[in-house]
Amino acid sequence: MEVVMTDTVERVEVVLPGKVEPEGLQFHRGPVPVPAAGQVVVAMEATGVSFAEQQMRRGRYYDQPPYPFVPGYDLVGTVLAVGEGVGPALLGKRVAALTKTGGWASHVALTAADIVEVPEGVGPVEAETAVVNGITAWQMLHRKARVRAGQTVLVHGANGGVGSILVQLALAAGAEVIGTASARHHDALRALGVTPVDYRSGNVAARVRALAPRGVDAVFDHVGGDGIVGSWRLLAPGGTLVSYGSAATRDDEGSGSWPVLRLLGRVWVWNALPNGRRAYFFNVWAGRAYAKDRFRARLRSDLTQVFTAFQRGEITAKVAAEIPLARAAEAMRLAESGTVAGKVVLVP
Repeated sequence: MEVVMTDTVERVEVVLPGKVEPEGLQFHRGPVPVPAAGQVVVAMEATGVSFAEQQMRRGRYYDQPPYPFVPGYDLVGTVLAVGEGVGPALLGKRVAALTKTGGWASHVALTAADIVEVPEGVGPVEAETAVVNGITAWQMLHRKARVRAGQTVLVHGANGGVGSILVQLALAAGAEVIGTASARHHDALRALGVTPVDYRSGNVAARVRALAPRGVDAVFDHVGGDGIVGSWRLLAPGGTLVSYGSAATRDDEGSGSWPVLRLLGRVWVWNALPNGRRAYFFNVWAGRAYAKDRFRARLRSDLTQVFTAFQRGEITAKVAAEIPLARAAEAMRLAESGTVAGKVVLVP
């Protein structure tokens, strides 16, 4: 094992012990992990609060591990140590990783093949906003909907963590973008070049139809629930619906799998219809279980594309707040409030 010397001798992690309110999160301390063969140990510089953690604390994320566990869907940090078989050139490098769980910790052991180097000039907090949010936005836009210049797309939650990156990537691709958001975010969306629609107005479909009479070429929907039917009906012939969440059912009781199964059922039925439209339920982890090398190559390629878009100025980081890891409960409350634009980021 090779190590970059550090004064830090203790690992701090946030533990989700069960179905608790944010204030029920626990803090554990212990030794900094030692990397096994093929691993690196990363000192976390930024990790995010995503919708996944909001579901996990309610026991409603469809494939979450059993309690207790350390949440944290992604992270950015510096490589402090490398295990056997990992080149020492990684030492001291800033890297990003998609973790699903485990990111809310001061030090994290990761498989070296799962990390992606962050380019020079992209800071840790800025990079953090691009990991799960950027990968999700890029793959939905370019791998699923295959949006092209001149097309019109509808992005629900255009001010959110994924939505804010999605609208910028769509604009960079030459698309016309309609974005739903509450009225207080409309000026910021207009400044980007997005046509905003107030999702609280009660006439979203009519407003979108007025802006795009033939329908839109793609809809990106994180809301799910019964409203997904309205998104499907807004598609133009040949259009694509990409569903990537179920925010509408976040606070429901019962199985967290049921909303996903309902969405998958609808997607199957819609894709069987002979009207040229397509629907997808997007899962950023698709393919990892049976094609790990291809999954990693795609992740590396797509995240590099997102970081390049940052460097070009095509997208900018939308950071709602930077909050210390010790105040994780406050960060989760803020992320769940629905009052912020962009991503809530935890820092050491």
